Amino acid sequence: MELAIDTSTETASIALSSQGEIIAELTWHAGQNHTTELMPSLTCILEQARLSLKDINGVIVAKGPGSFNGLRVGMSFAKGLALALKIPLVGISTLEVEAFPYAATTLPICPIQNAGRGEIAAALFQTKRGKWCRLVEEHITTVETLLPELKRHTIFCGRIPPEIALHLRERLKRKALVVESAAGLRRAGYLAELGWRRLKVGDFDHSPTLEPLYLRRPAITVSSKVRTK
Repeated sequence: MELAIDTSTETASIALSSQGEIIAELTWHAGQNHTTELMPSLTCILEQARLSLKDINGVIVAKGPGSFNGLRVGMSFAKGLALALKIPLVGISTLEVEAFPYAATTLPICPIQNAGRGEIAAALFQTKRGKWCRLVEEHITTVETLLPELKRHTIFCGRIPPEIALHLRERLKRKALVVESAAGLRRAGYLAELGWRRLKVGDFDHSPTLEPLYLRRPAITVSSKVRTK
């Protein structure tokens, strides 16, 4: 039994699976309450599936990019659980989770997250010859920089701000296939499937050294006392 945990953004999701096949799944708006809501949500989904923590033999966690606090909570919880139960842990890119639902199209898939400061987090994935591939690593960029790099019809998905979605459609015309927000909801079920692909071949992460993928360090507020020295 595998447990998939995604607290990358304000939308949190957890799933229980058996060899990648979903048994139970819960997705909800957590806001900034990941710390207080994650364990009760896990307890609820375990009860619904009539399972317990001892039934879990692998943990899969979305490692980012995303919210600094959300990623910290999910990663800490996943690592603690894996160490306590002595079970393997796998970290999967949040952008990859967002892209994976469209793998069967065989088109290039560009997941996007708003990174603030006029920038976005993006990557590029595609199924080639039946194999799921990462074409471009997760990185911080801008829409203007990204667009010239796309040469063919591309699926855009993820948490795309409306103004960016409009810009993509205006610039790329029919080449831009922008997924609507409801259809683009990120679910832990896809995280579970991706994680199982690694678990079944023994491709685990090292729990003590696995870190969130922030891409950009969080802003640090400097104390007024420090600034006046």
